[in-house]
Formats: sequence, structure tokens, C-alpha cells
Amino acid sequence: MNRRKDMVTNLRSKSNQMASAFNISNFANRYSVLGPETKPDTMSRTISLDNSGLIGLQRQIMKEQDEGLEKLEETLVSTKHIALAVSEELGLHTTLTDDLGQHVDVTDSHLQRVQKNLGIMNKPINGGWSCMCMLLAVNIGIVVLLVLIYLLIKYL
Repeated sequence: MNRRKDMVTNLRSKSNQMASAFNISNFANRYSVLGPETKPDTMSRTISLDNSGLIGLQRQIMKEQDEGLEKLEETLVSTKHIALAVSEELGLHTTLTDDLGQHVDVTDSHLQRVQKNLGIMNKPINGGWSCMCMLLAVNIGIVVLLVLIYLLIKYL
């Protein structure tokens, strides 16, 4: 009997811990988990029984309690598995978020480098003299091509 009481106390404390973790106030009552209580009052069941009948009734009650404890244990185990699966999923999401953050940082540094290079290329060199030099070089190139075409036509 003491062993059974210890088992019941242990399972109730586990269910209370799980209930506080999930913020469920009625979880401590095992009948709220396993269904409503529909059993007749124990005193009315023992009125007409002798000693051997009482022992049989006690065994039957202990068997029912064992079945209830087994169902409660199954519920607790399945809840534990669900909590572990949620924990694994949260760990995975945390890892993915960290990886995404690292990729964003790398991309940001590449973008800053490219923007810096574009800023250097867009800077006017010597107050616009580069455009004048390019136009002069293009004009000289056109003149040289015209002279070459004239010479080719004249000597061929």
C-alpha cells in the first residue's frame, strides 16, 4: 500500500510539474485527464461486504487505480515526447535564424564594398578635364582613321 501511495504521489507531482509548465490549472486532478468520475461512493460499496469481500473490493480498487496510473503515465510520456519534439524544432529554427543572420552580414559587407568602389568610379577626376581629354583622343583617332583610309584608297 505504501508503495502504491508513493507511486500515486510521484505521478501527481509529475503531473503538477507538467501542468505548471503548460499553465493548466486542472491537470492535477487525474479524472480531468482520464475522464469524468462516474464511480459510486466507496462507503456504499462496503456496507454489505464481509472481510473477504472487503479484501476483494480493495484489490479491485487497487487494480482500477493501477489502470488509471498507467493511463496517466502514458499521458505524461506522450506529453514529454511532444515537449522534446517542440524543443528540437525550436533548436532547428534557432540554428536557421543564426545562419541567415551570418549570410545577411556577409552580403551587407559585400554590398558596402561595391558601393565604395562605385563611389570612387563616380568621382569627377580633375574637375572635368578627363572628358575633354577623351573627346580630344576620339577626335584624333577619327582623323588618323580618315588619313589611313585616304592613303589606302590612293595607293591601291
